Amino acid sequence: MKDTDELIRKAKRFLRSANLLFMDGDYDSCVSRCYYAMFFMAEAALFTKGITAKSHKGIISLFGENFIKTGIFNEYVGKYLREMFESRQIGDYSASITITEEEAREALEKARKFVSTVERYLIGVEPG
Repeated sequence: MKDTDELIRKAKRFLRSANLLFMDGDYDSCVSRCYYAMFFMAEAALFTKGITAKSHKGIISLFGENFIKTGIFNEYVGKYLREMFESRQIGDYSASITITEEEAREALEKARKFVSTVERYLIGVEPG
């Protein structure tokens, strides 16, 4: 059984991995780890409301419905998650298209902002 703290720890670990991958020049993998850091934070936020999903698109959709449309987070937070999902798809599955250094740098910035924003929210919320 996952809990909020476990998901936050995993998100932070993946964000650290993303930074290492960026420094190593593996931009595709960097973006993938950025996405997963954000995904786990979104999952943790949903967990506090007793909500789970069986797919990545489900997590993204439910996060938007419960945290963006309700005004808990600014729209850019949901946009970052959706954008990163698309970038991860390219990095993980496209043989001919690769993520550039600049795209990976932007992904890291967005992931850091997303993780810290959601973590600040989670600090004040009890799981429900």
